[in-house]
Amino acid sequence: MDQTPRPDHSARPLALVTGVGRTVGIGAGIARRLAATGWDVAFTSWTPYDERMTWGAEAGATDAIARSLAELSAATTAVEADLTDPEAPARVFDEVERRLGAVTALVMCHCESVDSGLLDTTVESFDRHFAVNARATWLLIREYARRFAGPHGTGRIIALTSDHTVGNLPYGASKGALDRITLAAAHELAHLGVTANVINPGPVDTGWMSGEAREQLIAHTPLGRLGTPGDTGNLVAFLCSPEGQWINGQLLMSNGGLA
Repeated sequence: MDQTPRPDHSARPLALVTGVGRTVGIGAGIARRLAATGWDVAFTSWTPYDERMTWGAEAGATDAIARSLAELSAATTAVEADLTDPEAPARVFDEVERRLGAVTALVMCHCESVDSGLLDTTVESFDRHFAVNARATWLLIREYARRFAGPHGTGRIIALTSDHTVGNLPYGASKGALDRITLAAAHELAHLGVTANVINPGPVDTGWMSGEAREQLIAHTPLGRLGTPGDTGNLVAFLCSPEGQWINGQLLMSNGGLA
């Protein structure tokens, strides 16, 4: 899709948010919150992934998300990106820079997530999880760092993680690798003045939970509700703000106190 024009090219910083394929997803919630707090937003999606999942692809989602961002005065553009391809991160940055300019914040919400355990995970599935969740995270961070030229202290890298491993081996293991890759950036990119943090948002019901799982999780959460994409969006927006600069190199739990 074509981008919406920037009302004032110099007034708003630009965030690149990956994994924004559904209007109810965490990525979309983060993108909307960033737009509401003064950011322009480029985002990626990969429709074939949603088509493989139980929820299926959401027709018109990209356009609907873009419209919601434009209504918040954000310039926006969407890029389809297969992050199993090691060339995809560079192409994404090329396209975003061509359409909207330099990226100030990289927020990674993309994932491969297919349940399987120690005994039934296939080598193909294991490799796909690590290609998307770990390798693509590294390559996106590397591409961002190579291109970042903003003022010292303004750059932001944020990745979403999970501590779920039982019955979800390749997802949990590859997210553990994502954690280490992202947190390393807080030190290795110190010369750029870029902060890097990881957020574990806990279970957020974006259409994948059964009724039983929903009830159990609510019962184990002190605040008596599930997390929402907006909850994660609020934390991301704070970390991306000047006030969030001093939080760096952290894995943050944002789950309402879920035990």
